Amino acid sequence: MNAKQNTAVNKFAAYPRRLFLLWTDSLITAASFFISWACFQEKLVSMPHYWWVFLILTLLCTGVFLILFGCYDSLWRYQESREYLMQFLALTCGHTMLYLFGYFVLTPAGMEYPQRLQVLVMLISLVLMWISRFLYRYARQAHRHRQHSRLASVKVAIVGAGDAGVSLVDEIRRDPTCPYEVVCFFDDDPVKQRAHVRGLPVRGSLDSIADHLQGSDVAEIIVAIPSLNEERTREVLQQCSNTSCRVRILPSIFSQLPSETGDLMSNVRDVEPEDLLGREAVIFNNREVYDFLSDKVVMVTGGGGSIGSELCRQIALHHPAQLVVVDIYENSTYDLQQELVRKYGNTLNLRIEIASVRDTDKVDLLFRRYRPHVVFHAAAHKHVPLMEDCPEEAIKNNVFGTYNVADAAGRHGAEKFVLISTDKAVNPTNVMGASKRLCEMVVQSMQHYENTTYVAVRFGNVLGSNGSVIPLFKKQLASGGPLTVTDRRIIRYFMTIPEASQLVMQAGAMAERSQVFVLDMGEPVKILTLAENLVRMAGLTPYVDVDIIETGLRPGEKLYEELLMSSDTLTATKYEKIFVEQQETISSEEMEQNLERLRQVLATESAPEIVRVMREIVPTFKTPEEVNGRAEKRMEQTV
Repeated sequence: MNAKQNTAVNKFAAYPRRLFLLWTDSLITAASFFISWACFQEKLVSMPHYWWVFLILTLLCTGVFLILFGCYDSLWRYQESREYLMQFLALTCGHTMLYLFGYFVLTPAGMEYPQRLQVLVMLISLVLMWISRFLYRYARQAHRHRQHSRLASVKVAIVGAGDAGVSLVDEIRRDPTCPYEVVCFFDDDPVKQRAHVRGLPVRGSLDSIADHLQGSDVAEIIVAIPSLNEERTREVLQQCSNTSCRVRILPSIFSQLPSETGDLMSNVRDVEPEDLLGREAVIFNNREVYDFLSDKVVMVTGGGGSIGSELCRQIALHHPAQLVVVDIYENSTYDLQQELVRKYGNTLNLRIEIASVRDTDKVDLLFRRYRPHVVFHAAAHKHVPLMEDCPEEAIKNNVFGTYNVADAAGRHGAEKFVLISTDKAVNPTNVMGASKRLCEMVVQSMQHYENTTYVAVRFGNVLGSNGSVIPLFKKQLASGGPLTVTDRRIIRYFMTIPEASQLVMQAGAMAERSQVFVLDMGEPVKILTLAENLVRMAGLTPYVDVDIIETGLRPGEKLYEELLMSSDTLTATKYEKIFVEQQETISSEEMEQNLERLRQVLATESAPEIVRVMREIVPTFKTPEEVNGRAEKRMEQTV
């Protein structure tokens, strides 16, 4: 059956319902006529026996205008203020037409329809039509609510008694398969507190959630307040974590949906780690980034990775002339390609290249083929323990891969080259961090390419990126635990994947010379606290329902991370959260000597020798014991 046939069938199926509603309103109109007649019977004794003419005309005029105003197109169960207004306008127009017809046609013929009788008919019929719809909705909702209450097995409290919270209640009550029964609201509005919304009590403010729900039979809390800022959201989630309830949240973008779409509950999700981020999300200047990327050929190496793929998504939004994605891992790159093709079709000039940045000839070929204006270099090995065991791979891929791409960018006249670095490059204690510091030094040594601006962007751990602690925690929690942390004292800076990608693009847009950009990431987060909160938000008790155990620091791992080499070299930018670290320039000759030393030591195939040479080239490369020892002393002094 085609679309036209389906439409015809649907319209035909709606005719009986519309006919029934029309007959219902006609009976109401007739009853209103006789009620009005009874009210004025003594004063209308002189009225001839042609009352039936006015009854028929009243039924015709009101019925026609109720149809014309679409009063039978909407369902009574969803009747809102617009539908009631349409009914009022339809009756007003119908009786106005009847009045004009009577004044110009009937009155000259000796048949007068008293105005006061006509007005009363209109008012009574309007009120009765409204009452019939109210009663239908109330009876239907009461029946569904009783039915739902019998079937519901999970009692829920909703944080927020505004539009989003009320819409959630309506949707839950409409869905007979939904296992939830909403028992109360919480809201900061003093007018709503101790009142009832949709027949449910508003127990108190957001700061009283734990007090009211402690020991109650509420099993789940849903936070549904779109206007809540990041800081207040964290405070509310902290309140919720003090209960034994599972905590879920409605993202603000979905809380704006009308309740009748039935989509709100499907978008209620578990609390994510980024909801617990210790600062406001950073928003960057999209206009500046748009001008930077629009109509440019943009190349992203490592485009299939967590940061690289999000970079590609963000770049695609800014209408590049061409987006070139380079990655050695074909599976994730293929997934990204299919995602972008589905979303943009032929409007995005997308090219995928499966290649390694270690292959000098292939890198040069790609630059000759595409001539990119902007290069984002995200290709790198990043797993700390693996690079401790394979330092030669960190040198080959991270250091020489960066050199190959950066050098090709300069030789082929790219406007800007943006290196994605890490806080682990600051005073590194592991091979991966030291290799990323070497990457920064490579970028600093490219000053002889005067037509290309080189910049490095340094940030902390990225929430949810492949191989990071958050996906690990989620898998461990889903399997019943235990959750593993390497050390109870360990702290890290965190940012979201979109933040990291936007920072990289913003830094590229801002950069005017060789610079290292750093994001103010607020206070660091204790990994143990993050693990405990994730357990609590799942409605479980840490160390009781799910254990959290220490496994010991991994090789090369710090107790803390640093974002800056030295705060004395920190310079503010026009953006509050973005800073520039000024560093001494490294000559290309000096860097070439360092690279030659690395080539020679790679030939020895000796991991200890490779690490020794790295320590000589990177003076800040320290042992974990030395750095962690200093950190422990500082922690002891602050206690």
